This record gives sequence, C-alpha cells and structure tokens, in this order.
Amino acid sequence: MKYRNQFLKYHVCQNQAGADGGDGGSGGNPPPNAGNGETPKTYTQADVDKLIADQIAGLKNKNSELIGKEKELKTKLAEFDGIDPQAVKAILQNFADQEEAKLIAEGKIDDVLAKRAERMKADYDKQTAKLQGDLDKVNARAAKFAERALSASVREVGAALNIHASAYDDALLRAKSMFDVDDDGNAVAREGVLGKDGKPLTLKEWLEGMKETAPHWFPAPSGGGSQGGGGGGSKTISRADFEQLSPEQRAATIKSGVIVI
Repeated sequence: MKYRNQFLKYHVCQNQAGADGGDGGSGGNPPPNAGNGETPKTYTQADVDKLIADQIAGLKNKNSELIGKEKELKTKLAEFDGIDPQAVKAILQNFADQEEAKLIAEGKIDDVLAKRAERMKADYDKQTAKLQGDLDKVNARAAKFAERALSASVREVGAALNIHASAYDDALLRAKSMFDVDDDGNAVAREGVLGKDGKPLTLKEWLEGMKETAPHWFPAPSGGGSQGGGGGGSKTISRADFEQLSPEQRAATIKSGVIVI
C-alpha cells in the first residue's frame, strides 16, 4: 500500500507539472520553475488525494454512463424476446416496398395483391418479349439455312437436268412453295404434295415435270420439239409464262431460241 500511494503521488505530480506548462518528470527535463529563481511548487497529501479522487470520479461517471446504456439496450432487446430474426428478415424482404408497407398498414391488402400481380405481369411480359426476340432470331437463322439448303439442292438436281443458269432463281422461287428442308438439309415435299405414284414428290420429279410448264429453263432439244411460227425444231413458250420471267430470264430465253407464242 505504501509503494502504491507513493507511485500514485508521483504520477499525479508529474501529470500536474506537465499541465502547468512544462515537461517535468519526463526523462531528465528540469522540473517546473527550475532555474528561474522561483520555488518549486509543493504538493500536499490533500492535493494528491484530490487529484486521485477527481480522476476516479471521472472513471466512475463514465462507467455509470456505459452501465446505463447497457441497461437501455437490454430493455429494447427484451421487446424482441422469442422473435426469430431470420423469420423477421424474410418478412421484411417480402414487404420491403414502402408503398406496400403503407397499404398493409392501412389494411388495403387487395391493393397490395393487385400491385404485386401488376409487377409480376410486367416482369413476365418482359421475359416473354426477350424469349420471343431470341426465338425470332433463331427462326430467321433457320429460314436462311433452309433457303440455302433448298437452293443447293435445286442447283444440284438442276445441273443434272441441264437447267439454264439464268433459270435457277425462278426455279428456287417456285420450289419454295412445294418443298421444305428437313433437319439433315434435304429437300422434302410439303404435306400433301405428291408425285404421280402417290408418294411424296421428289425434287427431281418436280424439275422434270417443269419441262412442260417452264420449258425455257431447259436447253432446246435438237432436231425436234414443238413447231412454231419461226421454223421447225424451235421450242416455244406461252406469252403468259414469258411475262412471268425476269428481264434477265427473258433475255436468256430469247437467246436460247425459244419462241414466245
């Protein structure tokens, strides 16, 4: 106890000396008023006790303040005793919208449900629009693929039948109304389009049949064919069929010697 009191007195005296404007008590610095001819200040037991009491009183006040806040916090927490925080969090998430919370407080549950349904519909419409957009892109790509595949098939079969190069555009245009493309890229007759044998029409059978309907697609036969007004051996085409041709096809038709009747 004796050494404790001496330590406290020394510590208080050093702090007080520093507060009076000097650095007394720290590592060899001169005490207050040293060297100026003044008598160093002397601390009595009463001064030391008062300083210690003041510091202890400050600590007690701070401790009392903390204890008071702790009691206040415990009182508030007691109001939530038995409440599941996770359940409360879930509820708050469901009713996070301030407008909904206000309507619920006013007992307007139907309005809340209506607004929720409206938001759900808007979200559904948004997602549906996105899906439809994606589907349209896929369908557009599929249509391009089908057209290219059908065009390739028409050209392949047409080449075997010696169709004029200028006739391929017209042949593809007409083939679109007769044929689709399967998953393997093959030309297949549309539903109900049948050949002479009652089976689905093939592209080759169709193109061969077009020799009568669109003879200008094919080379004029040598040494035979229909007789026209321009001489024997000439191939003919009706005026109606000729008018359906593009300017390039008309020129090719005339160049090939086909006669328009």
